Amino acid sequence: MAYQAPVNDILVAHKSAAGLDELLESGLYEGLDGEIIEAVLTEAGRFASELLDPLNRAGDKQGSKLIDGAVSTPHGWVEAYQQFTAAGWNALPCPQAYGGQGLPQVVSMAVCEFWNAANLSFGLCPLLTQGAIDAISIGGSDELKVSYLPKLVSGEWSGTMNLTEPQAGSDLSALKARAEAQADGTYRLFGTKIYITYGEHDLAENIIHLVLARLPDAPPGTRGISLFLVPKRRLNDDGTLGDRNDVVCAGLEQKLGIHASPTCVMNYGEKDGAVGYLIGQENQGLATMFIMMNAARLAVGVQGVAIAERATQRAVAYANERRQGRGADGAAGPVAIVEHADVRRMLLTMQAMTHAARTICLITARETDIARLAADPEARSRAQARVALLTPVAKAFSTDVGCEVTSLGVQVHGGMGFVEETGAAQYYRDARILPIYEGTNGIQAIDLVTRKVPLDGGAVLRDYLQELGQTVNEVSRSNRIEFGAMGERLGEALASLSKASVWVGEALQSNPHAALAGATPYLRLFGITAGGCYLARCALAAGNKSEPGERSVDLARFFAENIAVLAPGLSASVMSGAGSVLAVPTGRLSA
Repeated sequence: MAYQAPVNDILVAHKSAAGLDELLESGLYEGLDGEIIEAVLTEAGRFASELLDPLNRAGDKQGSKLIDGAVSTPHGWVEAYQQFTAAGWNALPCPQAYGGQGLPQVVSMAVCEFWNAANLSFGLCPLLTQGAIDAISIGGSDELKVSYLPKLVSGEWSGTMNLTEPQAGSDLSALKARAEAQADGTYRLFGTKIYITYGEHDLAENIIHLVLARLPDAPPGTRGISLFLVPKRRLNDDGTLGDRNDVVCAGLEQKLGIHASPTCVMNYGEKDGAVGYLIGQENQGLATMFIMMNAARLAVGVQGVAIAERATQRAVAYANERRQGRGADGAAGPVAIVEHADVRRMLLTMQAMTHAARTICLITARETDIARLAADPEARSRAQARVALLTPVAKAFSTDVGCEVTSLGVQVHGGMGFVEETGAAQYYRDARILPIYEGTNGIQAIDLVTRKVPLDGGAVLRDYLQELGQTVNEVSRSNRIEFGAMGERLGEALASLSKASVWVGEALQSNPHAALAGATPYLRLFGITAGGCYLARCALAAGNKSEPGERSVDLARFFAENIAVLAPGLSASVMSGAGSVLAVPTGRLSA
């Protein structure tokens, strides 16, 4: 089946959970209205379903190839990318000063979902380019901005992020790539970077690498890391493309999934050194790179939503087509497997989890917009703190959902899900990278517990929990019979999160090892509670008789009564599970 962009679902989340109408009325999005946003989403959805989705399966089978240092993407990809950039999709969220359209995050993240749902391997390229644009926009000199941003914005050039080395993954203090200052103000870079997405390819005429490296006199650890712009091809004085830089792709990784996306081993400085240009200040590159990474983390969360949505659509279609077994009422079979209660449960789980993760990502995007665009400094500061709190949840919870939902998609297909014929297996394979890159989900949990929960003495979290509490109270007061036990279950989830949050705050001071042991279940608890409350907002706004309204109520109630009920157990794991984790010596973990 062809991918169908969930435009209506996103519009419901925009209006109900993210309060888009109020933001439009406030003037935050100057020049935008609901009709324009719907038109953008509709056209983006058409492009994704008609041009990108048909390339996904063949791209997975063919993969990208490295021949004599050059990478060729699968058949049809160059043409699709040309159409993508010609239509202005790459420029959608980019600064208007450099040729972008400047559309807000609540729109660009929704469109990002479409690209990645239709073709995750393709969607990675513009995602990384956007990260490079963000980093150069914030930390680059005026000269670098003028020279590189217009072409990156248009998509004529693409961007990469170069952090990881063979000995330095999440721990960047072990980074060994080095940079040497030159008399002309440039730098020469030497070293190897691994897992570089789209480090080499044939889609764009130039590739702009953002590379972390050390200067000879840099202080040790993460305090001595600088960020450099290293183009695949250097620029002539007139801005035209010049000679090839001393940058080569030494190999392509053979991966579980995202086969069509070239994941490269990049060597810098095999000859005289790769010419690079400093972004920001010496020894302060990590701060700039983290700006890029935080934006990318939200986008990766959206990738989790995207692959979950695609897997769900295929599973629902299959469940309606596949006939097997007798009905529960004894009616003669075979019946469509969607009639079986357990299959229905799996499909509802897939839909509810996907919608919950989507709302978390869209709310994070909304807060990003407020932090950037609001006239009131206090509103910007509050929104920025909210972005900091929600970003690890958006990334980790949503990508976990991507893995869980695609796994359920395989299960719905039964044996046909385990073979490649249906495509369900590809979604499962593709999804597995998402909890790993852009900071593993374990690191996101640690970040949430150690850095975000204590923000402003815990005031940021308390403010957020109070807001969720207002939603729970509104659900409880509504007395709508179709809500079932939604208010009660969400109230229990919020109480569990509040109790666990107090415990985490205290444990950080008295027993930080215990706090870290409970970090992952705490993030899960946070995501379930937040997602359930956001789905409840959609249900509250839904009309009793409209079909979209009925769907919002169905999913919110199912989530509350079947998923949010896990919250007390997660809270118990946070507060009392650490003992059994820390009591086992590492030596006893050996086989």
